[in-house]
Amino acid sequence: MFLFNVRVYGILINERQQVLISDERTQNVSFTKFPGGGLEFGEGLIDALKREYLEECNVHIEVLKHIYTTDFFEKSSFNESQIISIYYQVKSLEPIGIEIKEKAFDFDADGIIDKIESFRFIDINALDLADLTFKTDKVAWEKFIQMSK
Repeated sequence: MFLFNVRVYGILINERQQVLISDERTQNVSFTKFPGGGLEFGEGLIDALKREYLEECNVHIEVLKHIYTTDFFEKSSFNESQIISIYYQVKSLEPIGIEIKEKAFDFDADGIIDKIESFRFIDINALDLADLTFKTDKVAWEKFIQMSK
């Protein structure tokens, strides 16, 4: 049993002032979050975030600055662990190498697949807290907006 689940996420803003978000479905649960994922044993936070962006978005990133680290208790939606999430502002070092969708949960895969995801850009001013599923993402987005003013 895992007591803690350390996650790392990147808030990527493109040149059109849009933020990249991920729509995912796993274990029959659909959710919207920032790209990123779990820290693997022996991996640092920055390396994990760069790996996650390369795996999920087929893009190399640069980590610009720390935005937020979870400062409240959050139980995982998928198991009995406590989630610790760390958020960074990142920038793309090249064009994103995946298809960017226009609408939420526009998945290419059908049938029974363990995890499916799609990505889309939303104007910074149009992203509402209600668009994000998890409390940590909502708090991180609020912190990002405060820091950007």
